[in-house]
Amino acid sequence: MRKGHLLVAIWAVLICGGIARAQSEKRDSIVAVAQAGLAAHPEKMADGANALDAGAEKRALLIFLKSVEKQIVSAADAMPADKYGFAPEDGEFKGVRTFGQQVKHLAATNHILAAAALGEEPPHDAGDEAGPESVRTKAEILNYLNESFAHLDKAIDAIGEKNLLVKSSPISPLPPKATTRLGLTVEAMIHAFNHYGQMVEYLRMNGIVPPASRP
Repeated sequence: MRKGHLLVAIWAVLICGGIARAQSEKRDSIVAVAQAGLAAHPEKMADGANALDAGAEKRALLIFLKSVEKQIVSAADAMPADKYGFAPEDGEFKGVRTFGQQVKHLAATNHILAAAALGEEPPHDAGDEAGPESVRTKAEILNYLNESFAHLDKAIDAIGEKNLLVKSSPISPLPPKATTRLGLTVEAMIHAFNHYGQMVEYLRMNGIVPPASRP
């Protein structure tokens, strides 16, 4: 039972971190709450009986990743090439990303967090989470998106690898001492699904039912 409670607590902390990633103005307060929660129960982190099974977590995360990847890539492919420059205009949408920019941002963030999880330097062409300027067409953006999921796959496969460094990332709410490969990869998937929700809205505004929602 204690192990189950630990897993729930860890996922709750990571989810809070993912929300903070999407809403950066709340980052400091959410991280402070998460750290306070861990400090209040040090025995849960120190008890060897509650240690995570790296192999099991890796297998579970790879299943989640493939599901997330399938839904996002199919949604990106469903939007016609001439609609990649679409952005809503009615209502409070001033300055929002176009559909293509949403996909590039999602992919760039995948690359940045995967690189940190693998102890790599941030991709030089990821920019400020905007992705390479040279990647512009639908085909180029889809290729960049697929490469980003392959990068995440590699990061998840390295969970439990003790000889591989993990770096903190400035775009993550996880403080350096709390940064883990598991945490960074989960954060990437939470962030990706946040933008999948926006992609779905853009598709439906153009009369397209997302492939994952079709009968």
